[in-house]
Amino acid sequence: MAGDGTVAPDILALQGDPEYGAHLASECVICHRPGGADGKIPAIAGLPVQAFVQAMHDYKAKQRTHPIMELIAGRLTNEEIAALAAYFETIEE
Repeated sequence: MAGDGTVAPDILALQGDPEYGAHLASECVICHRPGGADGKIPAIAGLPVQAFVQAMHDYKAKQRTHPIMELIAGRLTNEEIAALAAYFETIEE
């Protein structure tokens, strides 16, 4: 993370494993339900990889603030974030 709201190119270049992402996603879909966006919790199904990765790294760096998302993103590795991003990009809203 460059500290300016952009994710380093080497992190964006990680190729996530969608199957591993599906395994990790059970915690995410408690709130972020595909097809169930209520205007309060943003939909992440179908989100492009780069947007997902950027958002998660923003939460890790506390550039976006939300206590739950900061906690969750803060304990994920770059590879886990890439896997989740790859998985959620494949889900249709």
